[in-house]
Amino acid sequence: MEIERKFLIGELPESLLSHCTDTIKLDFPFHEIEQGYLCTKPVVRIRRQDDSYFLTYKSKGFMSREEYNLPLTKEAYEHLRTKTDGVYIKKTRYIIPADMGLQIELDIFHGAHKGLMLAEVEFPDEQTALNYQPPVWLGEEVTFSEKFHNSYLSQHPFISA
Repeated sequence: MEIERKFLIGELPESLLSHCTDTIKLDFPFHEIEQGYLCTKPVVRIRRQDDSYFLTYKSKGFMSREEYNLPLTKEAYEHLRTKTDGVYIKKTRYIIPADMGLQIELDIFHGAHKGLMLAEVEFPDEQTALNYQPPVWLGEEVTFSEKFHNSYLSQHPFISA
């Protein structure tokens, strides 16, 4: 079971930034991710995260939903990549330590979704999720908005305001 809350980031606080030319770079561990969707209802996606490959199924839902990850070989991933539909999602995911032993996963999108920044916080249970008080910089909560699911974004590229 995946239990998470999602937040739209408008601007990162200066305390997190480390400036490099015109790109955002943070001094936290990160992963380079690309993913595509074989199906959006139900969600069946393939993902490359650094040098690892996965096939994922996600059930319906917003804050809580079932999620199954199965490992793929690079060859299987490349084969399935040709079968995806919509826009491929590309993002850098930073792992930022948070209170209560939690982690903020900050996604900075590239390509068709450039300008979009979303943060997710995963929780061990729904009560912890409901009681969580996010730092102010996390911005507007979009946990219950379908338009910020990556599966939705694959069909509707983000348009920066």
